[in-house]
Amino acid sequence: MPVTAGLVTLAVGIIDVASVLLPDVGSRVHVLRGVVPGVIPGTAAAAVLLVGLLLVMLSHALRRRKRRAWRAVVVLLAASVVLHVLKALGAGLLFLGHAALPSLLLVLLVVFRREFYAVGDPTTRWRALRVFVLLALADVALGLLWLYAGRIPVAGGMSFGDAVWHVLSGLVGIEGPVRFASDRAGDVSYALLVGLGGFTAVVSAYLLLRPARPLPRLSGSDEERLRELVVRHGSNDSLGYFALRGDKSVVWSPSGKAGVTYRVVSGVMLASGDPLGDPEAWPGAMTAFVEQADRHAWVPAVLACGEYAGEVWVRETGLTALELGDEAVVPIGEFTLDGRAMRGVRQAVGRLERKGYQADVVRSRDLDEAQRSRLHAEAARWRRSQTERGFSMALGRFAAGEDPDCVIVTAREDGELRGFLQLAPWGRDGLSLDVMRRDTGNADNGINELLIVRLLREAPALGVRRVSLNFAVFRSALARGERLGAGPVVRGLRSILLFLSRWFQIESLYRFNAKFRPEWEPRFLLYPTGRDLPRVVLAGLQAEAFVVWPRPVLRWWRPRSVVDTST
Repeated sequence: MPVTAGLVTLAVGIIDVASVLLPDVGSRVHVLRGVVPGVIPGTAAAAVLLVGLLLVMLSHALRRRKRRAWRAVVVLLAASVVLHVLKALGAGLLFLGHAALPSLLLVLLVVFRREFYAVGDPTTRWRALRVFVLLALADVALGLLWLYAGRIPVAGGMSFGDAVWHVLSGLVGIEGPVRFASDRAGDVSYALLVGLGGFTAVVSAYLLLRPARPLPRLSGSDEERLRELVVRHGSNDSLGYFALRGDKSVVWSPSGKAGVTYRVVSGVMLASGDPLGDPEAWPGAMTAFVEQADRHAWVPAVLACGEYAGEVWVRETGLTALELGDEAVVPIGEFTLDGRAMRGVRQAVGRLERKGYQADVVRSRDLDEAQRSRLHAEAARWRRSQTERGFSMALGRFAAGEDPDCVIVTAREDGELRGFLQLAPWGRDGLSLDVMRRDTGNADNGINELLIVRLLREAPALGVRRVSLNFAVFRSALARGERLGAGPVVRGLRSILLFLSRWFQIESLYRFNAKFRPEWEPRFLLYPTGRDLPRVVLAGLQAEAFVVWPRPVLRWWRPRSVVDTST
C-alpha cells in the first residue's frame, strides 16, 4: 500500500501541476471570481500548483511509510479535492472528474492508515518550523519593502495595516485590500508575493520530509562496552576497531553480547564491517538493526563486511550481497623482499635509504605531547582538502590519547618529517592501516613503500603477525580482466573501472597493494533490493567523503544537533 500510495500521490501531484499549465486554465479559473470573495484570475491556479508541487515532494516519503508524510498528504489531498470542486463550479459537472483520483486516494489513505508507521526525527520538525518562521518573516519584510520603497502606484490611500494584510494574503495567493493604479503593477506584485509564499512552503516541506541525520548516540557506557568487545573479539575483523569512531551510533543485540555500529546518511542506515562481539549473538544484533531501520523508514545497508558475516546477514535479514572488493592482508611470516616479484619495492626502499631516509615505528602511547603536536600539525598541512575521507576503514582521529595501541610509522629525511602511517589494532596480533599521508611537495617517490616495509620488518618485535593494508575496490574484476583469454564482458568491466580510476583510486590502490604479495580477503556490500542499490551506493560515497555536497551558506539552516557527515 505505501508504494502504491506514493506512486498515485506522485501522479496526482503531476496532474495538479499539468492542469495549471494547460492552455485553457484561464477560462476555468475565471469562474471562481464569483465564488470565492477577493479571488482574481490565477489565484486558484497558484494554489493548485503549490498543492501539486508539495504532493510530488511528499510521494517519496509516503512510499517510505512516513507517518508525517501521511498526515501532510491527507491534508493536501483534501485541499486538492476542494480546489478542483471549486474549479468545476460554473464550468459543468464534467470537471468534477479531476477530483475523482484525489478523493479515491484520500479514502484509501484513511482506510490503510496503520501502514504508515515510520517515525520521524524530532530535530527535523523543529528545524522546518524555524526555517518556516524565518522565511515567513523575511517574506513579509520583502513584501512591505516592495510596497513602500518600490514606488508602486497605489489607487487611493494605503494604511500600514492594509499593507501587512495585503502581503499576508498575497503569500497564499489571495488578493489583498490594496488596489494599484495599473494592472501591470498589480500583476507584478501578485507574482512576487505568490513566488515568495510558494518558495517558503516548498523549502519548509523539503526540510520537514528530508531524511534525518541524528546525532551519534554512543554514550560513555556504549563506548566502554564496545571497547570491551574489541578487546575480546577484535581478532574476528580487521575493521572492528574502526567501530570506535566518534560519529557512529550502536544498536545492541537483546543479550548485549554483540552490537552493530552505524551512521545515517541520506536516509540510509549504513553499518560498516562485521558486527562486534560474539558471533553467536550476531543474529540478534542484525535483527535489531533492521527493525530500527524499518521503524524510521531508513534503508538498511552494510558496507565492507566480511564473507562469513555477509552470509549471516543474508540468512538472518534477507539482504542481498554484492562483492565490493578485496582487502589486502600481509602475513608477516611469509613476507620477504627477496625474489623478482619484490624487485620494485626493494629498489624503491633501497634508493630512499641511500638518500638518507630513516623510518621509525612506535606505539601511540609512547609519544610525548611535543611529538603529538608536531604530527597533528604536519597531518593538517599535508591534507589536500578540508574534507577528511574515510568511514568504514578509518578511525577519524590521529595519534589520539584514547588509542594507545595504535602504531605510528614515520619517515624522515635529514630530520625533516616526510610521511607517516597510522595503523589501528586488529585483535592482539594484527594491525589495520588507517592513515597514510606524505609531504607531497618534498617527499620522494617510494616513501609509502619505505613506511610499509619498515613496519613489516618491525612487526615481530611488536607481536604482530598480520597487517591489513588498503582496500582494493573491484580488485577481482581488474585481475580477471587483464588475464589472457578474458571474455568481452570482463574486459568491458575492467575498461569502465580504468575510466573511473581517473577520479577514484581504483586501479592505483590495487597495484600498490599487489606489490606486497598479500592475501586477498573479499569484502561485500549488503542492501535490501536492487531498487535501493543506487541510493545505498551514493550514501556509501558520501560516508567515505568521495561525494561531498556543498555546505549551506546560511548556517541557521543546519541545526546544531545534526552531525556533519562529511567529517
